[in-house]
Amino acid sequence: MGKYSGGVIAAGHEQTVQAARTILEDGGNAFDAAVAAHLAACITEPVLASLAGGGFLLARTSGGRDILYDFFVQTPVQKRKGDVEFYPIMGNFGETEQEFHIGAGSAATPGTVKGLFAIHRDLCTMPMHELARPAIEMGRNGVRMNHFQAYILQIIKPIYSATPGAVAIFGSPGGDGLIKEGELFCQPELAVTIEALAHEGDDLFYRGDLAKKISRVCMEHGSHLSAGDLACYEVIRRKPLDVTYRGNRIITNPAPSSGGILIAFALKLLEEIPAEIISNKAKNGEWLHLLAGIQEMTDRARIDDASGAENGHASADLLNSGLLDTYREQIRNNPRFSRGTTQISIIDRAGNMAALSASNGEGSGLVVPGTGIMLNNMLGEEDLNPGGFGKWACNRRMTSMMAPSILLMPGNRSAALGSGGSNRLRTAILQVIMNLTDRGMTAAEAVNHPRIHYENGKLSVEDGFSPDELDELIGEYPDHKIWNGKNLFFGGVHVAGRSDESFFGAGDPRRGGVSVTLD
Repeated sequence: MGKYSGGVIAAGHEQTVQAARTILEDGGNAFDAAVAAHLAACITEPVLASLAGGGFLLARTSGGRDILYDFFVQTPVQKRKGDVEFYPIMGNFGETEQEFHIGAGSAATPGTVKGLFAIHRDLCTMPMHELARPAIEMGRNGVRMNHFQAYILQIIKPIYSATPGAVAIFGSPGGDGLIKEGELFCQPELAVTIEALAHEGDDLFYRGDLAKKISRVCMEHGSHLSAGDLACYEVIRRKPLDVTYRGNRIITNPAPSSGGILIAFALKLLEEIPAEIISNKAKNGEWLHLLAGIQEMTDRARIDDASGAENGHASADLLNSGLLDTYREQIRNNPRFSRGTTQISIIDRAGNMAALSASNGEGSGLVVPGTGIMLNNMLGEEDLNPGGFGKWACNRRMTSMMAPSILLMPGNRSAALGSGGSNRLRTAILQVIMNLTDRGMTAAEAVNHPRIHYENGKLSVEDGFSPDELDELIGEYPDHKIWNGKNLFFGGVHVAGRSDESFFGAGDPRRGGVSVTLD
């Protein structure tokens, strides 16, 4: 164990958390730990994190400076002329199925590697080779496949058995299908790649030998992605969206990404509801009914706004006071109120806060030979292509629902949080914020409490609400589904918090979440 103590980490895998813990105990800050955890997640959470994906880091320094690192994927500079490898597969969630599109033609320009190096240059204190060491060791020595990772691999099994390269990485050591729970998952090629990047820098990925390997396999397999796309990719540093809610501050992902704006929009509608109605002491279902209505209004606003926006981006115009009043009036007059992502949340002993959200989509199935890297399938994500597949504008940052957030509460309490879950992550984060602020719950209670999600006319309800809470709600939403038990469908919110000098956290069990405090 290292010599330093103090801090809290919450993430989607025990070994992802352990990588961050090692760095904090060795004297690194929250941003060092976040970079190390993301690299480790590429090994431990391979469906959710990849060097060929993208993401966001919301950073708040101990001095109170906020900055959002946007290293999400970019659409290619031009569309390929000729045949494009792009085809559908079905993911089986047990209670429902969902169509995904994969193949080389589904890959957008990745930003992860450049993003991690930008964070390292700006905010980190330890050498990159030390931050990469936990991931390298895990890749070489292997990590036992846990229940959640094995489960999501089975959901999208057609992707991870689509190509010989994918089967070579994700196949069971016993030769029977994909790797299973409890089996040792080794990624020696990816370990070598991470080690090379740690010593040679991000130029290796975007202009060097790795770039050549990526562009070659893309050209051979019918991809839009080219060497030119990699060479011109840039990380964007943005001013975060900063909104108030009942005396709390929420700092989150700004436009052009949609998730933060939609969370802020919902909070502004929710702020009009008397606090006593939605407090944890409320015994009837009125608060749940109001929450469903606000989600419905937010979904309506999302559709209205995106219909006139390029690439489906939600705009900051949603927070215009006049527009908010319009939707508030609809609530008052209408009694009914007619993807793969992982999250890393860290606070260190000095008060630096890191909320990092990352995604590879579901993966394209295409592996870059000799590297252990699977390319993303963001051009095949229906949520990110509202205008239809193949209709994306060239050389544009793609929109995302990912919304890494920081919550500053009265009484010197704060929390870093975010979620996976595609369109559901915005309602998951909203409900955890509401539970922490309005309902007075602990982090564990706020994360574990059952959730609802409204989208496209259908209300999804997680198991665990009382009959009194559900009766009226279900009557008002005839198109609904009540899920059995807790389900990854409702996101995975990982919370790292601080109150004065003590730390608290919670990992979401829906997505294998783990939290640890360093005392």
